[in-house]
Order: sequence, then C-alpha cells, then structure tokens
Amino acid sequence: MIYQGVYRRMPSLWCRLHSTYVKKMRYLSELKEDDVFCKQAQNSGTFYLFHNLSPFLQKVGSKYLAPQISVAEIKMALGRFKENEKIIEDSVLIGCSDECMAYFALDLGSLEKSAIESEFKGSFTELRKAFFQLDGRDAPLLSSAQALLRWHDTHQYCSKTGQPIKKNLAGSKRVCHTNGIIYYPQMSPAVITLVSDGSRCLLARQASFPKGMYSALAGFCDVGETLEETVRREVAEEVGLEVESLWYSASQHWPFLNSSLMIAYHARVQPQQTKININKLELEAASWFSLEEVVEALRRGAKSLKQENGNFSFYVPPKWAIAHQLIQEWVKQQQSVPV
Repeated sequence: MIYQGVYRRMPSLWCRLHSTYVKKMRYLSELKEDDVFCKQAQNSGTFYLFHNLSPFLQKVGSKYLAPQISVAEIKMALGRFKENEKIIEDSVLIGCSDECMAYFALDLGSLEKSAIESEFKGSFTELRKAFFQLDGRDAPLLSSAQALLRWHDTHQYCSKTGQPIKKNLAGSKRVCHTNGIIYYPQMSPAVITLVSDGSRCLLARQASFPKGMYSALAGFCDVGETLEETVRREVAEEVGLEVESLWYSASQHWPFLNSSLMIAYHARVQPQQTKININKLELEAASWFSLEEVVEALRRGAKSLKQENGNFSFYVPPKWAIAHQLIQEWVKQQQSVPV
C-alpha cells in the first residue's frame, strides 16, 4: 500500500523516466536487427573517430574530450582524402542520446593519421594513456567503442569453416553465410577486490600502472570457477592472504586487455593474519593503508606526488573507475563505524 501511494503521487515523473530508458533500449535493439533502419541512423547520427584503436580526442585544460563528429563532416573529409564513403559502413553502434540520436564509432586506420588530426583539430591518443584524464561522460562510450572495434578486427573468419564472416551494419554480430553461424562480441569475466583487515585496506600496483597509482587487486576468472572462488584464489596468489568473508559491490566494462567485465567485491581477512607475501610475477608492490592515508590519496589525485620519509605519496584510479568506487565505499564504511 505504501508503494502504491508513492507511485500515485508522482506517476508522470516515473513514466517519463521509465519511458525514456525503454524508448532508448527499444530503439537500439531495432538498430541492431535492421540494417536498413541502422543505415538511416548512420545518416543522421554522430561519430567517435579512432585510428588503429586509438580514439580521437581534444585536450581542454587537464581533461580529454571526445568530439562527436557528424556524418556530413566525415563525408566531406573522406572526399578530400579520396576515400570511398562506404568506409562509414565499417562503423559500430555504441549508444544513443535521450532523443534517440545514434552514436557510432569508426576506425580510420587506413587513412593518414596526421591528416585526420589536422582536419578535425585534435589528436589520436592511446586509450590507456588518456583514460585517467577522460571526461566521465566519454569514458564508457570510448570503452565500448574500442572493445567492439577490436573484436571485429580480430574476428574476421569463421572458426569452423575458415570462411570470411560478415558484420551486420550495427556491428552487434558477425555471420558466416556458409553455415549460418552467428558470432557475438564477448567479454572476459574478471574480479576486482578491495581487501580489508577491518581498519586498513590493501592496495597494490603493477609495473604497467602510471607512476604513483595504487589500486585494488584484480584477476581473470579461470574456467570452472565461481566468482567467489576467483576472489579467494587471486588474493591468495597475489598477496598470500586468505579471505575470511566477501561481498559483492558492482560491475563495470573495462576495455583492457581485450574487453573485460570487471566484477567488484569487498573482501575481509582476519586481523591477526595480515602479513603480505607479494607475488612478484603479478605485482610490483602492495601495502596496507590507513583510513587517513586513503582519504588523502582520494583528495590528492594524480597531482603533487612527493616523497616523504623515503616513501612516495600515492593516488588511486579516477572517479568513474570501479576501483575508485570500491575505495570510496570502504572509506564511507570506516567513517560510519563508531570510534
């Protein structure tokens, strides 16, 4: 009865929000299944450009922004480069606006990189390098775009017949017309885990991380494992600790290495069993950090890194990354615990 009362007091708001989402999802579903409809959307949509999987970006202050380029602008540029307009059909659908204007991603790796950069006044930047300075609105779209473009680039032939497989216009699948097999883009499941002993959290870094950045532990699921088993195994393998309890937080698509679904957990180890034994094949460093240290790292960001008492100050992944969400959740939980 309480739920019905709340619903009756604001039905127009609920319907408006609900119908906007449903309308978008139905629209995108139609685009994926109907090439003629998708072609019409290409002619009125906007495009995010890539060059050999590096997105086209413009730097504004300390942030990278990904410009949306109209099909008219792209066709004009292709004409100047004497490139066939049919290259637009190589694009992939990555989303749409609330007004159902479709977003596509197009890789122009066959064209001269510097010429495109000059044409549109920006630069193609390696996604991993720019990821931590991307605007939060652009990051998910570019993540999906790069993953889809990479999948199509590496899945050109049928694994059973060896024959070429054809992309549908939206890029939501590839079909082998010899035997009718349909191939869909795939993601690899991986866990990311923030370990705590009750009063501290454990953060680690790989050698490939930007200087000074620490994050939660992460690893791919093995065949046959449950997510919970993966969490326990990864923590044991990487830092030599045994998980006592764990709970789910959230999930996020991650474009590296070849498109992953990051499934986030919090894990607790016993306070009397916290000695870290780092697996040097996996990690460069790992350490326990206090609430005060983590709060300072969140405040600092990647700026003003300095050395204090022989140790470098550190920072954590950006706000839109799921590792950041895990760390923020832990901080809030610690701050809510009575002293």
